Amino acid sequence: MISFACCLIFLIAGYFIYGRFIERVFGIDPHRKTPAYELRDGVDYVPMPAWRVFMIQFLNIAGLGPIFGAIMGAKFGVASFLWIALGTVFAGATHDFIAGMLSLHHRGESLPEMTGRYLGKNFKQFMRIFTVVLMVLVGSVFVAGPAGLLANLTVESLDTTFWIIVIFIYYLIATLLPVDKIIGKIYPLFGAALLFMALGILFMLFFLHPDLPEFTEGLRSADPRGLPVFPIMFVSIACGAISGFHATQSPMMARTIKNEKYGRPVFFGAMVAEGIVALIWAAAATAFYQENGIEESNAAVIVDAITKDWLGKVGAVLAILGVIAAPVTTGDTAFRSARLIVADFLHWEQKSIRRRILISIPVFLAGIGLLLYSMKDKDGFDMIWRYFAWMNQTLAIFTLWALTVYLVKEKKCYWVTLIPAVFMTAVCSSYIFIAPEGFALDKDLSWLLGGIITLGTLGFFIYWKVKRSVSKVV
Repeated sequence: MISFACCLIFLIAGYFIYGRFIERVFGIDPHRKTPAYELRDGVDYVPMPAWRVFMIQFLNIAGLGPIFGAIMGAKFGVASFLWIALGTVFAGATHDFIAGMLSLHHRGESLPEMTGRYLGKNFKQFMRIFTVVLMVLVGSVFVAGPAGLLANLTVESLDTTFWIIVIFIYYLIATLLPVDKIIGKIYPLFGAALLFMALGILFMLFFLHPDLPEFTEGLRSADPRGLPVFPIMFVSIACGAISGFHATQSPMMARTIKNEKYGRPVFFGAMVAEGIVALIWAAAATAFYQENGIEESNAAVIVDAITKDWLGKVGAVLAILGVIAAPVTTGDTAFRSARLIVADFLHWEQKSIRRRILISIPVFLAGIGLLLYSMKDKDGFDMIWRYFAWMNQTLAIFTLWALTVYLVKEKKCYWVTLIPAVFMTAVCSSYIFIAPEGFALDKDLSWLLGGIITLGTLGFFIYWKVKRSVSKVV
């Protein structure tokens, strides 16, 4: 329990110490007029209280990611605790804060437009396609699970197909209506439930005091498939440490923040809160594996068992709420983000309901088509999820490199994003070579190929920076 407690303290201290440092690196202006007021339209640009924006951002980026990802990552042993703590503070929260604040400085600009400012027009075009596809993937993969659970909890006539239709109808309504009408009202409630469940599990961890592994025992992988910690664990635990998806959600909140001084609590703070949730579930899952064996691979089964056993009837209700509501609320904001990304690309204002509908319908048809395709094959959902997981972490790489270029151009401390960018480049490039769903190559060869790609990317950055410095001198 000592290693777990140290990581928990590190996360909390990281928000106050490193978070304040990153805030100073970026530089905030409490007197600057925010997009929520400057472009107020009553639909997407709507000033909201900081606590409400925090809760929406937390649920947007959390969903099931810090629960399911941490549970699967816990199979790699105590290394999962270390990655969640260090990854959250030095990579995830830094990524989320600077991306969110940069969007805020650019009138709530969506991620493709923002990264295009620093990585070029061609990259902007690529990012427009990449992020919209990722948003559709997110919206699709977070439908089937909740629909199946709802079908099991209701009468036989209300089958999975019925609930898929209901969820998609909700998605469409939440995507079209002003952000403060549905999302602004129900998200804080669901977010509070997710936090309450995590705090309940945290209390039981200290009350039951299970014999959790310590760092002194080594960081060897306990994965039953024999997969190495690097890079597999770093993709398995995504949303609980760093996630590219977060940067697609931040512009929505950048359009609702009343003052720049709330940037750290909303962007950095929500990521730290997610990291704490992930750490708690990684510890709880570790305790579960020690008692029941490590063979169980269905995260939903583990969540159900832990909450019912540790939290009783209240836990059962919270488990259902978390496993159903959390992915649904992540899915609807994914589709809303897709609408905003397309609107920014087309330069279409979104005060008009007609234009919102014109953008949303094709996006939803693509999502429905992808879901139907995945349901045709028993392994279809797993395939879509693997694509989502890898694209998610790859998007974080693109964002980190864009933020690094921004910091270089502004003559600010670019190391805070350069180091995570290099590390995540190594993770994702190695992963595609070593993963069973990738090329499934030998780990040594995969690490070599990943290292070559990483060094090549870093070399290109150094070349650009040197060339830029020389041109300025000349």
